[in-house]
Amino acid sequence: MIGAAYFESNLPALTLLGRGKVRDVYKVDEHNLLFIATDRLSAFDVVLQTGIPNKGKLLNQLSLFWFDLLKELGPNHLITADVDQMPEIVRQYKDQIEGRCMLVKKLTMLPIEAIVRGYLSGSALKEYNASGTVHGIQVPAGLKNSEKFPTPIFTPSTKAEVGIHDENIHPDRAAEIIGAERAAKLAEQAIALYTKASEYAATKGIILADTKFEFGLDENDNMILGDEVLTPDSSRFWPVDKYEVGRNQDSYDKQYVRDYLESISFDKQTPIPLPDDVVTRTRDKYLEIYRILTGKDVQV
Repeated sequence: MIGAAYFESNLPALTLLGRGKVRDVYKVDEHNLLFIATDRLSAFDVVLQTGIPNKGKLLNQLSLFWFDLLKELGPNHLITADVDQMPEIVRQYKDQIEGRCMLVKKLTMLPIEAIVRGYLSGSALKEYNASGTVHGIQVPAGLKNSEKFPTPIFTPSTKAEVGIHDENIHPDRAAEIIGAERAAKLAEQAIALYTKASEYAATKGIILADTKFEFGLDENDNMILGDEVLTPDSSRFWPVDKYEVGRNQDSYDKQYVRDYLESISFDKQTPIPLPDDVVTRTRDKYLEIYRILTGKDVQV
């Protein structure tokens, strides 16, 4: 057995606003929230019974790395990840939350997940094989598994509650939900972030196949990058030296778990435990991509 996973936070002095698939969110004051990245693992929008030890710390620290790298492209919600710089009501829980928390600006989150795809994979591949489209968007004919699109494409989805599947939608549907001007800005910003991140990843020998961003609005209606960014939970990372069109790729992300669940005919509804070897292999993949991208070890 490997070490225990941090599955759920317990900060009784703070008001718990919700537990997502991975994050627990607490109210700090009228303007600020505390995000706690737990070690929970979800696949196919189901939170599994088994967590990945220290995954939350890795996701948190990798997000901090990307927030810093991408800050010139626009504002994000991060205030600080240093517990010593947080209010006293938060600091009392330092031993529990250090390395896996962020103090962030409170935003009104947009009900759209801003997915950008540079390569044909995952649910997009399934749709393409069935209809020749991706999120209802007509793309070139004759593409193969894992093939690169001519340019990155904005492929939004709805943002579902825990336990309910997100729905892939056409960009026109996103415009109907949040307004055409805001949807266009969302697409432009998401593609810009993906492009810079993928260019950086390429210098480390990594293909960023696709990723998901989430944005919210501040009190002045400005669109702000929120949630996590460019982690193995929200992205597909492939080693460029093993990349080969026409097959599923080796990956440093949740695809290993998805493939295992598919192999056992997982019903994509019932939370189940994972065997130790799958937990260990997944943890190792997450640790490896962190080291490759940042050049550092995770502070645990």
